[in-house]
Parts: sequence; structure tokens; C-alpha cells
Amino acid sequence: MPNSSTSIELPPDLLARIDEAVGPAGRTAFLVALAEREILRQRQLKVFANKEPIWKDEDHPEFVNGDSDAWVRQMRQEDEKRP
Repeated sequence: MPNSSTSIELPPDLLARIDEAVGPAGRTAFLVALAEREILRQRQLKVFANKEPIWKDEDHPEFVNGDSDAWVRQMRQEDEKRP
């Protein structure tokens, strides 16, 4: 999808600090990355604010018989094998 252009107003001191951090040529990339992180953070906050449990036993049949300890041990062993 092609990018769109928009105009936003920033306080001069904030713009100066952005330029100091990333330079005028880096403004767009900086603000895009910042917006993406904040959107993700806002979505996560909504999930955490929800009173419904995130974990549902029916979504994890591998743990029905209390096999979570074995699964964790297996995952740790696989991780230790990686370089």
C-alpha cells in the first residue's frame, strides 16, 4: 500500500529534540515507528483491561493431563541445544 502524506503540528522544542535524535531526514521513520509502538501498546492495554481470562484450557489440549511440566522441560532442552 502506498504511503499517504499528512501535516501535523509539533511544538518547536519537540521537533528540535526529534531532529537532534534522528536528524531531519529521519523524522518520518522515527514518527512511524513511534506510532506503531504506541498502537501496539494501546491494543495490549485493552487486552489486559479485559476481565475475561486470556488463557482457555480448551485452546491448550496438550496440558489437559497435567503435562505442562514435561512440556516446559522439553522447550528448555530444545532452547539449550540452539547455538
